[in-house]
Amino acid sequence: MWFRNLKIYRLSAAWSLFGDDLEAALARQAFQPGNNLEMQSIGWVPPRANGGLAHVVNGQILLSLRAEKKLLPASVVNQVAKARAEEIEEQQGYRPGRKQMKEIKERVTDELLPRAFSIYRDTRVWIDPLNRWLVIDAAASGRADEVIGILAKCIDPFPLENLYVTQSPASAMTGWLAEDEAPSNFTIDQDTELRSSGESGAAIRYVKHSIDAEDARRHIQSGKQCTRLALTWADRVSFVLTEGLDIKRVSPLDVLKEGNDTTASNDTEKFDSDMTLMTGELAKLMAEMVHALGGEKRI
Repeated sequence: MWFRNLKIYRLSAAWSLFGDDLEAALARQAFQPGNNLEMQSIGWVPPRANGGLAHVVNGQILLSLRAEKKLLPASVVNQVAKARAEEIEEQQGYRPGRKQMKEIKERVTDELLPRAFSIYRDTRVWIDPLNRWLVIDAAASGRADEVIGILAKCIDPFPLENLYVTQSPASAMTGWLAEDEAPSNFTIDQDTELRSSGESGAAIRYVKHSIDAEDARRHIQSGKQCTRLALTWADRVSFVLTEGLDIKRVSPLDVLKEGNDTTASNDTEKFDSDMTLMTGELAKLMAEMVHALGGEKRI
């Protein structure tokens, strides 16, 4: 249930979609399995089995975007196309040109697609209308852009804003390392990356190893800034903050897992309990992180 990576956005005050209206909007782009001639299909699926496209618990909304892609390696297409081109060369007496070769590859692709395997990739989205967060569980910007693009097709206008903070994460993290002190309610963990802002792009990484305060200051004085820093919030959630204000490698700690040993009678209750815990904790973490970065900056 827990999101592993957080791409964080702001909902504007114009957000007003709930209940049946939200369900109807998502249904415009509901997932339909691709046919034999489609390389990829994408759309919304229920986040929980046998549920709606928007799963709502205590006002928190969970969505899931599914992408289906056919596995058809280029090497296979090229191999079959090459054999086909050799047959055509024998028939017409000369080697196929570039345009004809392109047509051969297109025909081969169409022929092989019905036999290609499909793989599925689900990307989860959490909408918090009360605190105006929209969070995508994605490590790469491309996947987040994919989600936003589909949402914009469903909801027009789509009331989404970028999140800006007063102090850049790189500047703040560099300061925390230099002072050997994290902001209130946070602690510095072992993974750290410092990178030069010059043309060289020189970087040093500490993996599962604490950086000594003196070493940190020496690297900072040489012109490096902290671009990734492992932190723990409130002894409850560990994560890595990046210079782009992404939160990666999110992991609930034992104190949360132990506290969530509920007596749920079925999978549905367990799913909802986990969702309530995750959204409640992450909403607090994000609010305190924004505060630690000087508060929200209005553009």
